[in-house]
Amino acid sequence: MFIPCDRGGGSAAPDFKGFTLLMPAVSVGNVGQLAIDLVISTLDMTKVGYFYTDCLVPMVGNNPYATAEENSTELSINAEVYSLPSKKLVVLQIRSPFIKNKYRPFCETLLSWVKSSKCARVVLLSSSHAYQRDDEQLLGTPLRYLLTPDLEKAVGGRMQELKWKEMEKVAAYPGISDTDKVLHIPGGGITKLLFTESCSEGIQMAVLLKFCSEGDNIPDAFVLVNYLNEWLQLIKSEVSTSNSSTDPSLQWKIPSSWRLLFGNGLPPALF
Repeated sequence: MFIPCDRGGGSAAPDFKGFTLLMPAVSVGNVGQLAIDLVISTLDMTKVGYFYTDCLVPMVGNNPYATAEENSTELSINAEVYSLPSKKLVVLQIRSPFIKNKYRPFCETLLSWVKSSKCARVVLLSSSHAYQRDDEQLLGTPLRYLLTPDLEKAVGGRMQELKWKEMEKVAAYPGISDTDKVLHIPGGGITKLLFTESCSEGIQMAVLLKFCSEGDNIPDAFVLVNYLNEWLQLIKSEVSTSNSSTDPSLQWKIPSSWRLLFGNGLPPALF
């Protein structure tokens, strides 16, 4: 349920007609969430409401995008909505993991909101375990995309122009080459379920993902957000995802909360 910031306890569905909804999957390395942080911070997006759900672990904290002492004490919760009308962009940021067995109810609620708010399409930023790639996926770029049939008709040609690589389907039974091929996204959280549900409900959805491993996933987030920017052109940039020598921090604004991404530093008293 969407609750606007200016309506205490209200549940009115805003009209985001023609907007692109950008959101993360809670997946390996939290790469999608980190990439969303960069988009919100760089575009200075305005918080317009909260996505209330019992499918996520409850969470509350300070403003992750604070720019001064005055706004640092604003509270943030586990699922918030940001908007930028000038680019027809609405962003759902998710900050906590899913409660067990709550994937499907969340997907149903989310897709119902997408329809009621009249969003034109959904772009899901995700990631998948690098160590579980098959032989074909080990070749070339670690970035992949998926399009629902309805979105394929609209933008499939653009993906070909960008020379992007579609997520491969893999054998349902490893080692048996003539078996059926299935979509397999290990470590991808809600990615596969949300994508397949969008296919069946005729919703235009794109999934952009990166193969990665757990650790310091900030570089992965930069690569993924640059990948997104190649298509949507959220900011003017000449950076290519193939140009690893370019410092991505020069074009994206790192949010203040990233200073504590790995906790506080070691206390000097230890030494």
